[in-house]
Amino acid sequence: MNGRLVVFEGLDGCGKTTQLERAAARLREAGHEPLVTREPSDGPWGRRIREMARSGEAVAPEEELRWFLEDRREHAEQELRPALAAGRLVLCDRYFISTVAYQGARGLDWRRILAESEAAFPLPDLVLLFEVAPASALARVHARGEELETVFERADFLARVAGIFAAIDRPYVERIEASGSPDQVEAATREVLKRRLELSL
Repeated sequence: MNGRLVVFEGLDGCGKTTQLERAAARLREAGHEPLVTREPSDGPWGRRIREMARSGEAVAPEEELRWFLEDRREHAEQELRPALAAGRLVLCDRYFISTVAYQGARGLDWRRILAESEAAFPLPDLVLLFEVAPASALARVHARGEELETVFERADFLARVAGIFAAIDRPYVERIEASGSPDQVEAATREVLKRRLELSL
């Protein structure tokens, strides 16, 4: 039996990581053992991407895309495919939908990135896309008091990213209104997981 890949997506500050952690905890309480992972990964390419994002010094969009694809190839081969082949449930914080939106907002052809990603990497069974206004997302990022990833965490850029997220039309994408409280968003997330994947949590 193949496993299932559930991806948590959205703008920086949308609350996706909080919801992934809450879902993982509830799934464990229900007897599941999900693999929790993320992109950029913790591998060498992922670390390079994070360092670049914090530096404020962007590389050329094509080179940036190459870094994300190299990171994803390693992540898919070393973590995603083995876990799915073993029948595990995988929860991933960002995946190729983020590359479509963020590198698309850098001026690349997002539709081409989407088509090529779907052909090259494991398709998600479900993408939970947490939607929040870019200004609200950025305010949440500032409120965390963490070091900003200044290459990506800017109002004008996030507005372009949100526009691409809104234009993506795939059957595996489920949109969740994320402007409410964490508890409200968690309730909506649980409902989607039950309805789409018949998970009890």
